Amino acid sequence: MAPTQTITVTYPQLAKMIDHSLLHPTMTDSDILAGLRIAKQYKTATACIKPYLIPLAKKELENTDVRICPVIGFPHGNSTTKVKVFEAEEAAKAGGQEIDMVVNIGKALGGDWDYVTEEIRLINEAVTKYGAILKVIFENDFLKDEHIIHLCEICTSLSVAFVKTSTGYGFVKQSNGLYSYKGATVPHLKLMRQHSGPNVQIKAAGGVRTLDDLLYVMSLGVTRIGATATAAIMAEATKRGITDEPTEVALKPMATNQPGGY
Repeated sequence: MAPTQTITVTYPQLAKMIDHSLLHPTMTDSDILAGLRIAKQYKTATACIKPYLIPLAKKELENTDVRICPVIGFPHGNSTTKVKVFEAEEAAKAGGQEIDMVVNIGKALGGDWDYVTEEIRLINEAVTKYGAILKVIFENDFLKDEHIIHLCEICTSLSVAFVKTSTGYGFVKQSNGLYSYKGATVPHLKLMRQHSGPNVQIKAAGGVRTLDDLLYVMSLGVTRIGATATAAIMAEATKRGITDEPTEVALKPMATNQPGGY
């Protein structure tokens, strides 16, 4: 029988792995406020929000170390480069500290790598000029391994801070006519870690919904996740005795056939 794999973590370390996601299009301002209070309560890395909510987030998260993470070109990445640059720059100027931007998926699939590279370069320059960092969202459900590898190589060459698996809204039509998505999968996370430079971090979004999922992707080299299940994840951490002191816990592999979701 193989020995049980373990990982050593702390409670604050787990919290700072999480971008608390508040991106569903139906969320009202009161929903957003409730979500921001969860991010503040658990001291997550960021609250991931739509750009118009930056003023609300700044007010609610004042005097905390929870960073503001607006999304750009979300969720399909289809705006022109000029519009995405403007949106990203305005978000950074308004107080966005980490900017999650969706690539032009059609251009990536079509192999127009000059277009994709120049767009990422311009947006990265726009946000870093104001002290923010860029996370580039690939939407892996739409891509083949060769596209993911090439995007990792581009982002490494441009010194992008993070590469990210998914938006959580990249639904693919299945053979039964229904739409679903996988989000972050173990093979894709391994592929992204393998083909990204050491200074490029990996964000897993979609499909990481439990403490076990979080611990497992950490073991793969992931340093951030997108999640709506923050409260449940952190409650389970407390239940398992994870504290501010380093705590050794068992690893359980992620299920390979579950549908995506935050």
